[in-house]
Order: sequence, then C-alpha cells, then structure tokens
Amino acid sequence: MTSPPAGERLLDRAGGPRGLAIALGILIAGRLGQLIMLVWLSAAADDGQTMRQHLLEWDGGWFERVATNGYPHGYTYGQSGALEANELAFFPVYPTLIRLVMVFGVGSGTAALAVAWLASAGAAIALHLLGTTLHSRRAGWALVAICTTAPVSVVLSMAYSEGLFLAFVAGMLVAAHRRVWWAAGLLGLAASLTRPTGAAAAVALAVAAIMAVRQVRSWQPIAAAVVALAGVPAYLAWVGLRVGEPDAWFKIQSAGWGTSFDAGASTITFLGTTLSAGDGWVPVSVALILLAALAAAGVALATRPWPPLAVYGVLAMILVYGQAGFYHSKPRLLLPVLLTLMPAVVAAARARPRAAVPAIVAWALFGLWYGAYLVVVWPYTL
Repeated sequence: MTSPPAGERLLDRAGGPRGLAIALGILIAGRLGQLIMLVWLSAAADDGQTMRQHLLEWDGGWFERVATNGYPHGYTYGQSGALEANELAFFPVYPTLIRLVMVFGVGSGTAALAVAWLASAGAAIALHLLGTTLHSRRAGWALVAICTTAPVSVVLSMAYSEGLFLAFVAGMLVAAHRRVWWAAGLLGLAASLTRPTGAAAAVALAVAAIMAVRQVRSWQPIAAAVVALAGVPAYLAWVGLRVGEPDAWFKIQSAGWGTSFDAGASTITFLGTTLSAGDGWVPVSVALILLAALAAAGVALATRPWPPLAVYGVLAMILVYGQAGFYHSKPRLLLPVLLTLMPAVVAAARARPRAAVPAIVAWALFGLWYGAYLVVVWPYTL
C-alpha cells in the first residue's frame, strides 16, 4: 500500500479543513480586534482621517503609485536638486498583484487592501502548517495567534507587503521541510521579489537544499535554491539597468529613508541614547522590543531549531538590526522573522489551555493596541 502524498499527510496532521478554519478564525478575530482598536483611537484622536485613509497611508501610497503608474525610469530629484525617494525602492510582487486586481475595474486603494487581506489569510494558513510541521497542531495555532497579533501586526490590515511576505516565507519553509522542492523554489522566489529580506529566506532554502542533497542525491533541491537566490539580485540589477547605475536601489533607499547597512552602529546608538536619556515612551518601547526580540532569538537558538528556520531568522535580524533608518520601523521589520516567536509558541503549545489562552489574549490586546496607536496617534511612518 502506498502512503498518501506529503501534502495530504500534513493536512491531516494540521487538523484537516477544520484545523485550517480555526487558523483563519484566529486571524479574523485578531483583525477585527485591530479594527476596533483603530476605530476607538481614531474617534478619540479626531484627526480628520477616515479608517480607509489610515489603512492606505505611508508605504501603501507608494505601492498604489507603482500599481497605477509603473516604475520611474530614473532618479527623482527635489527642487534643490537633491536626490529623493521614488517607487523603485519597492519590490514588485505586491504592486503587480494590486495591478492584476485593478484589471477587474477595482480602484487601486481597494485592490491594495484586498490583496493585503487575502495575503494575510494565506499567511495564517502557512503559519499554521509551519508550526504543525515543526512542532504540533497546537503550536501551529499558537504561531498564528502570536504572530498575527504581535506589536505592529497592524500592517497585516494595511496596504503593506508584510502579509504577503509572511505567506511566501512560511509557505517556502513548509514546502522545504516536506521536500516539495518545486513549490519551495517558487515561493522562495516570490518572497525574494516581495521584500529585500527575501534574500535571507533564499539562503535558508539553500541550507535546506544542502541538507536534502546530503541524504538523497537529486538536482531538485539545488534548482529550487538557485531559483530563490536569483530574486533579490535580479530586482536590484533591473533597477540598476533602468537607472543606469548598478547601485541605484541603494542610493534611492538612502536618499528617501536614510536606509543603509552600518553593521548595527545606529541601532546600538539608538538603544544607548534611548535607554539612558530617552523621554518618549514610544522610543523606549521600541528599544525594549528590540532587546526582547534579541533575547527571544537567543532562547530559540539555544533549543537548536530546524537549521533553515534558524538561518533565516538570524540573517533577517542582521538585516533589521544592522541597517540605519527609522528606528520606529524596526518592530514592523521584525514581524516576519518568526524565530523570535518560537519560544513563546512552543511554551504555549505545551501549556494547558487555561494558562496559554489568557497569556496569548493579553499579548494580543497589547499588540493590537500598540499597532493601532502608532498608526492613529504616533505622527511618524511605520
């Protein structure tokens, strides 16, 4: 008798359709809670912006412009002649999907939110399958709950690419663990063309491929890794050719957002200054989140997690902590890292529900409020 395909075995272990429905229910409950927080704070702030405007602001506007007008053909300069930000800084998968939805006559803002919300649903399913694959069914549900209600998970409700990236990365890791290499390669490529941290995911897939090739000689794992590894360099090279300078993407990032890799010097300076003399609670809270994430990653690594997950998490954190830029964006950039969440996920899965559920609810209430506050009250971009 032949065994069922790997996908069917995983689906059964995850609880079948009912298990996936519970994961989606957890996501929906969190997103509804987020919207309630946003409505409550918007009414209190009375800032004159509608809920739709809040969900489409900041990066959402950039993605809409790419979807509507395409990418510019060169640099953008201000009236003083200084180099400014432009749409080339934003990777293409999310705006391309927005444009596809717009083909059906849907406005760019509605299309952007529709893609983001559907992507978040996909992320919930992929996260549940990942937690189930690495640990247990309960761990899968805990991973969905803890990740999708984390501080700054509000971007999962906004016209941002984090939900899409989460879906691709978690799906890639599941496919690699189950050795469905064609799916792992395509999902890894999609992640690499969604956000620059997709490079970390691609390297993780390469690690999974090397592990597989050591056991069973096959070209498929290597092909999957090569496909995924091509994504980020291909987009950066395309931007360079379009502008006429090989480092154009990096120049645009630096000019628009002050983003550059300084090996963590600016992060260390921010932590030292904020924790010794900071007088604003948001900077202090961001500093504490950064330190807590480092500690959580250390705990996770001490338990010797699956090597591709560990490699992805470490490299993604190096990219987040090692870059200069807006400090208040770092908690958002940490959302898809996953490694930092695993100690809490494993603990919640092992604990009795009467202990795990209240702890996750408390985490969710803080995380949902925190994100809503940053969107509605905090005057700066995420």
